[in-house]
Amino acid sequence: MTLILHWLLALGIALMLGLGLWMVRLDYYHPLYQALPALHRDLGLLLAPLLLFRLLWRGFNARPELAGARWEKGLARFVQAMLLVVPILMVVSGYLVSTADGRPVSVLGLFEVPAPRLEIERLEDKAGAVHAWLGYLLLGLIGLHVAGALKHHFRDRDTTLTAMLGMKGDIR
Repeated sequence: MTLILHWLLALGIALMLGLGLWMVRLDYYHPLYQALPALHRDLGLLLAPLLLFRLLWRGFNARPELAGARWEKGLARFVQAMLLVVPILMVVSGYLVSTADGRPVSVLGLFEVPAPRLEIERLEDKAGAVHAWLGYLLLGLIGLHVAGALKHHFRDRDTTLTAMLGMKGDIR
């Protein structure tokens, strides 16, 4: 189950980051200017329960022992924790952007998520800035995570990467 959650979220987060980076570069007159932000918002809200489930799953299930020097283990723990926390913060900040005008958010026309009653001046701008910075932070964290996996595979020659790919043993 851990592998399935990992890769579902990896795919979902990659999709959301790619969509987010693409849509903010669209010209106002582009035909997808309105559609992509709505899709991004809807997918983000649909991803939220999976993120929360992953956080709970991590809290109740044993994690494999980390390999490496003490500082590497500390960095790995920090990056892994942030890879759980930052996407949740992105959902919250994105939700605040979408509901800053006080209207609920319709998710794919299936259901609505109510807007909070917040009286924060320029909430949309502030939450939007936080959302953007969190996105860049998440890209950096993903880069560190991938670099660590590749280091384990090519330098340390251990089975960390093959295990996360769902393979038994070493494929080299």
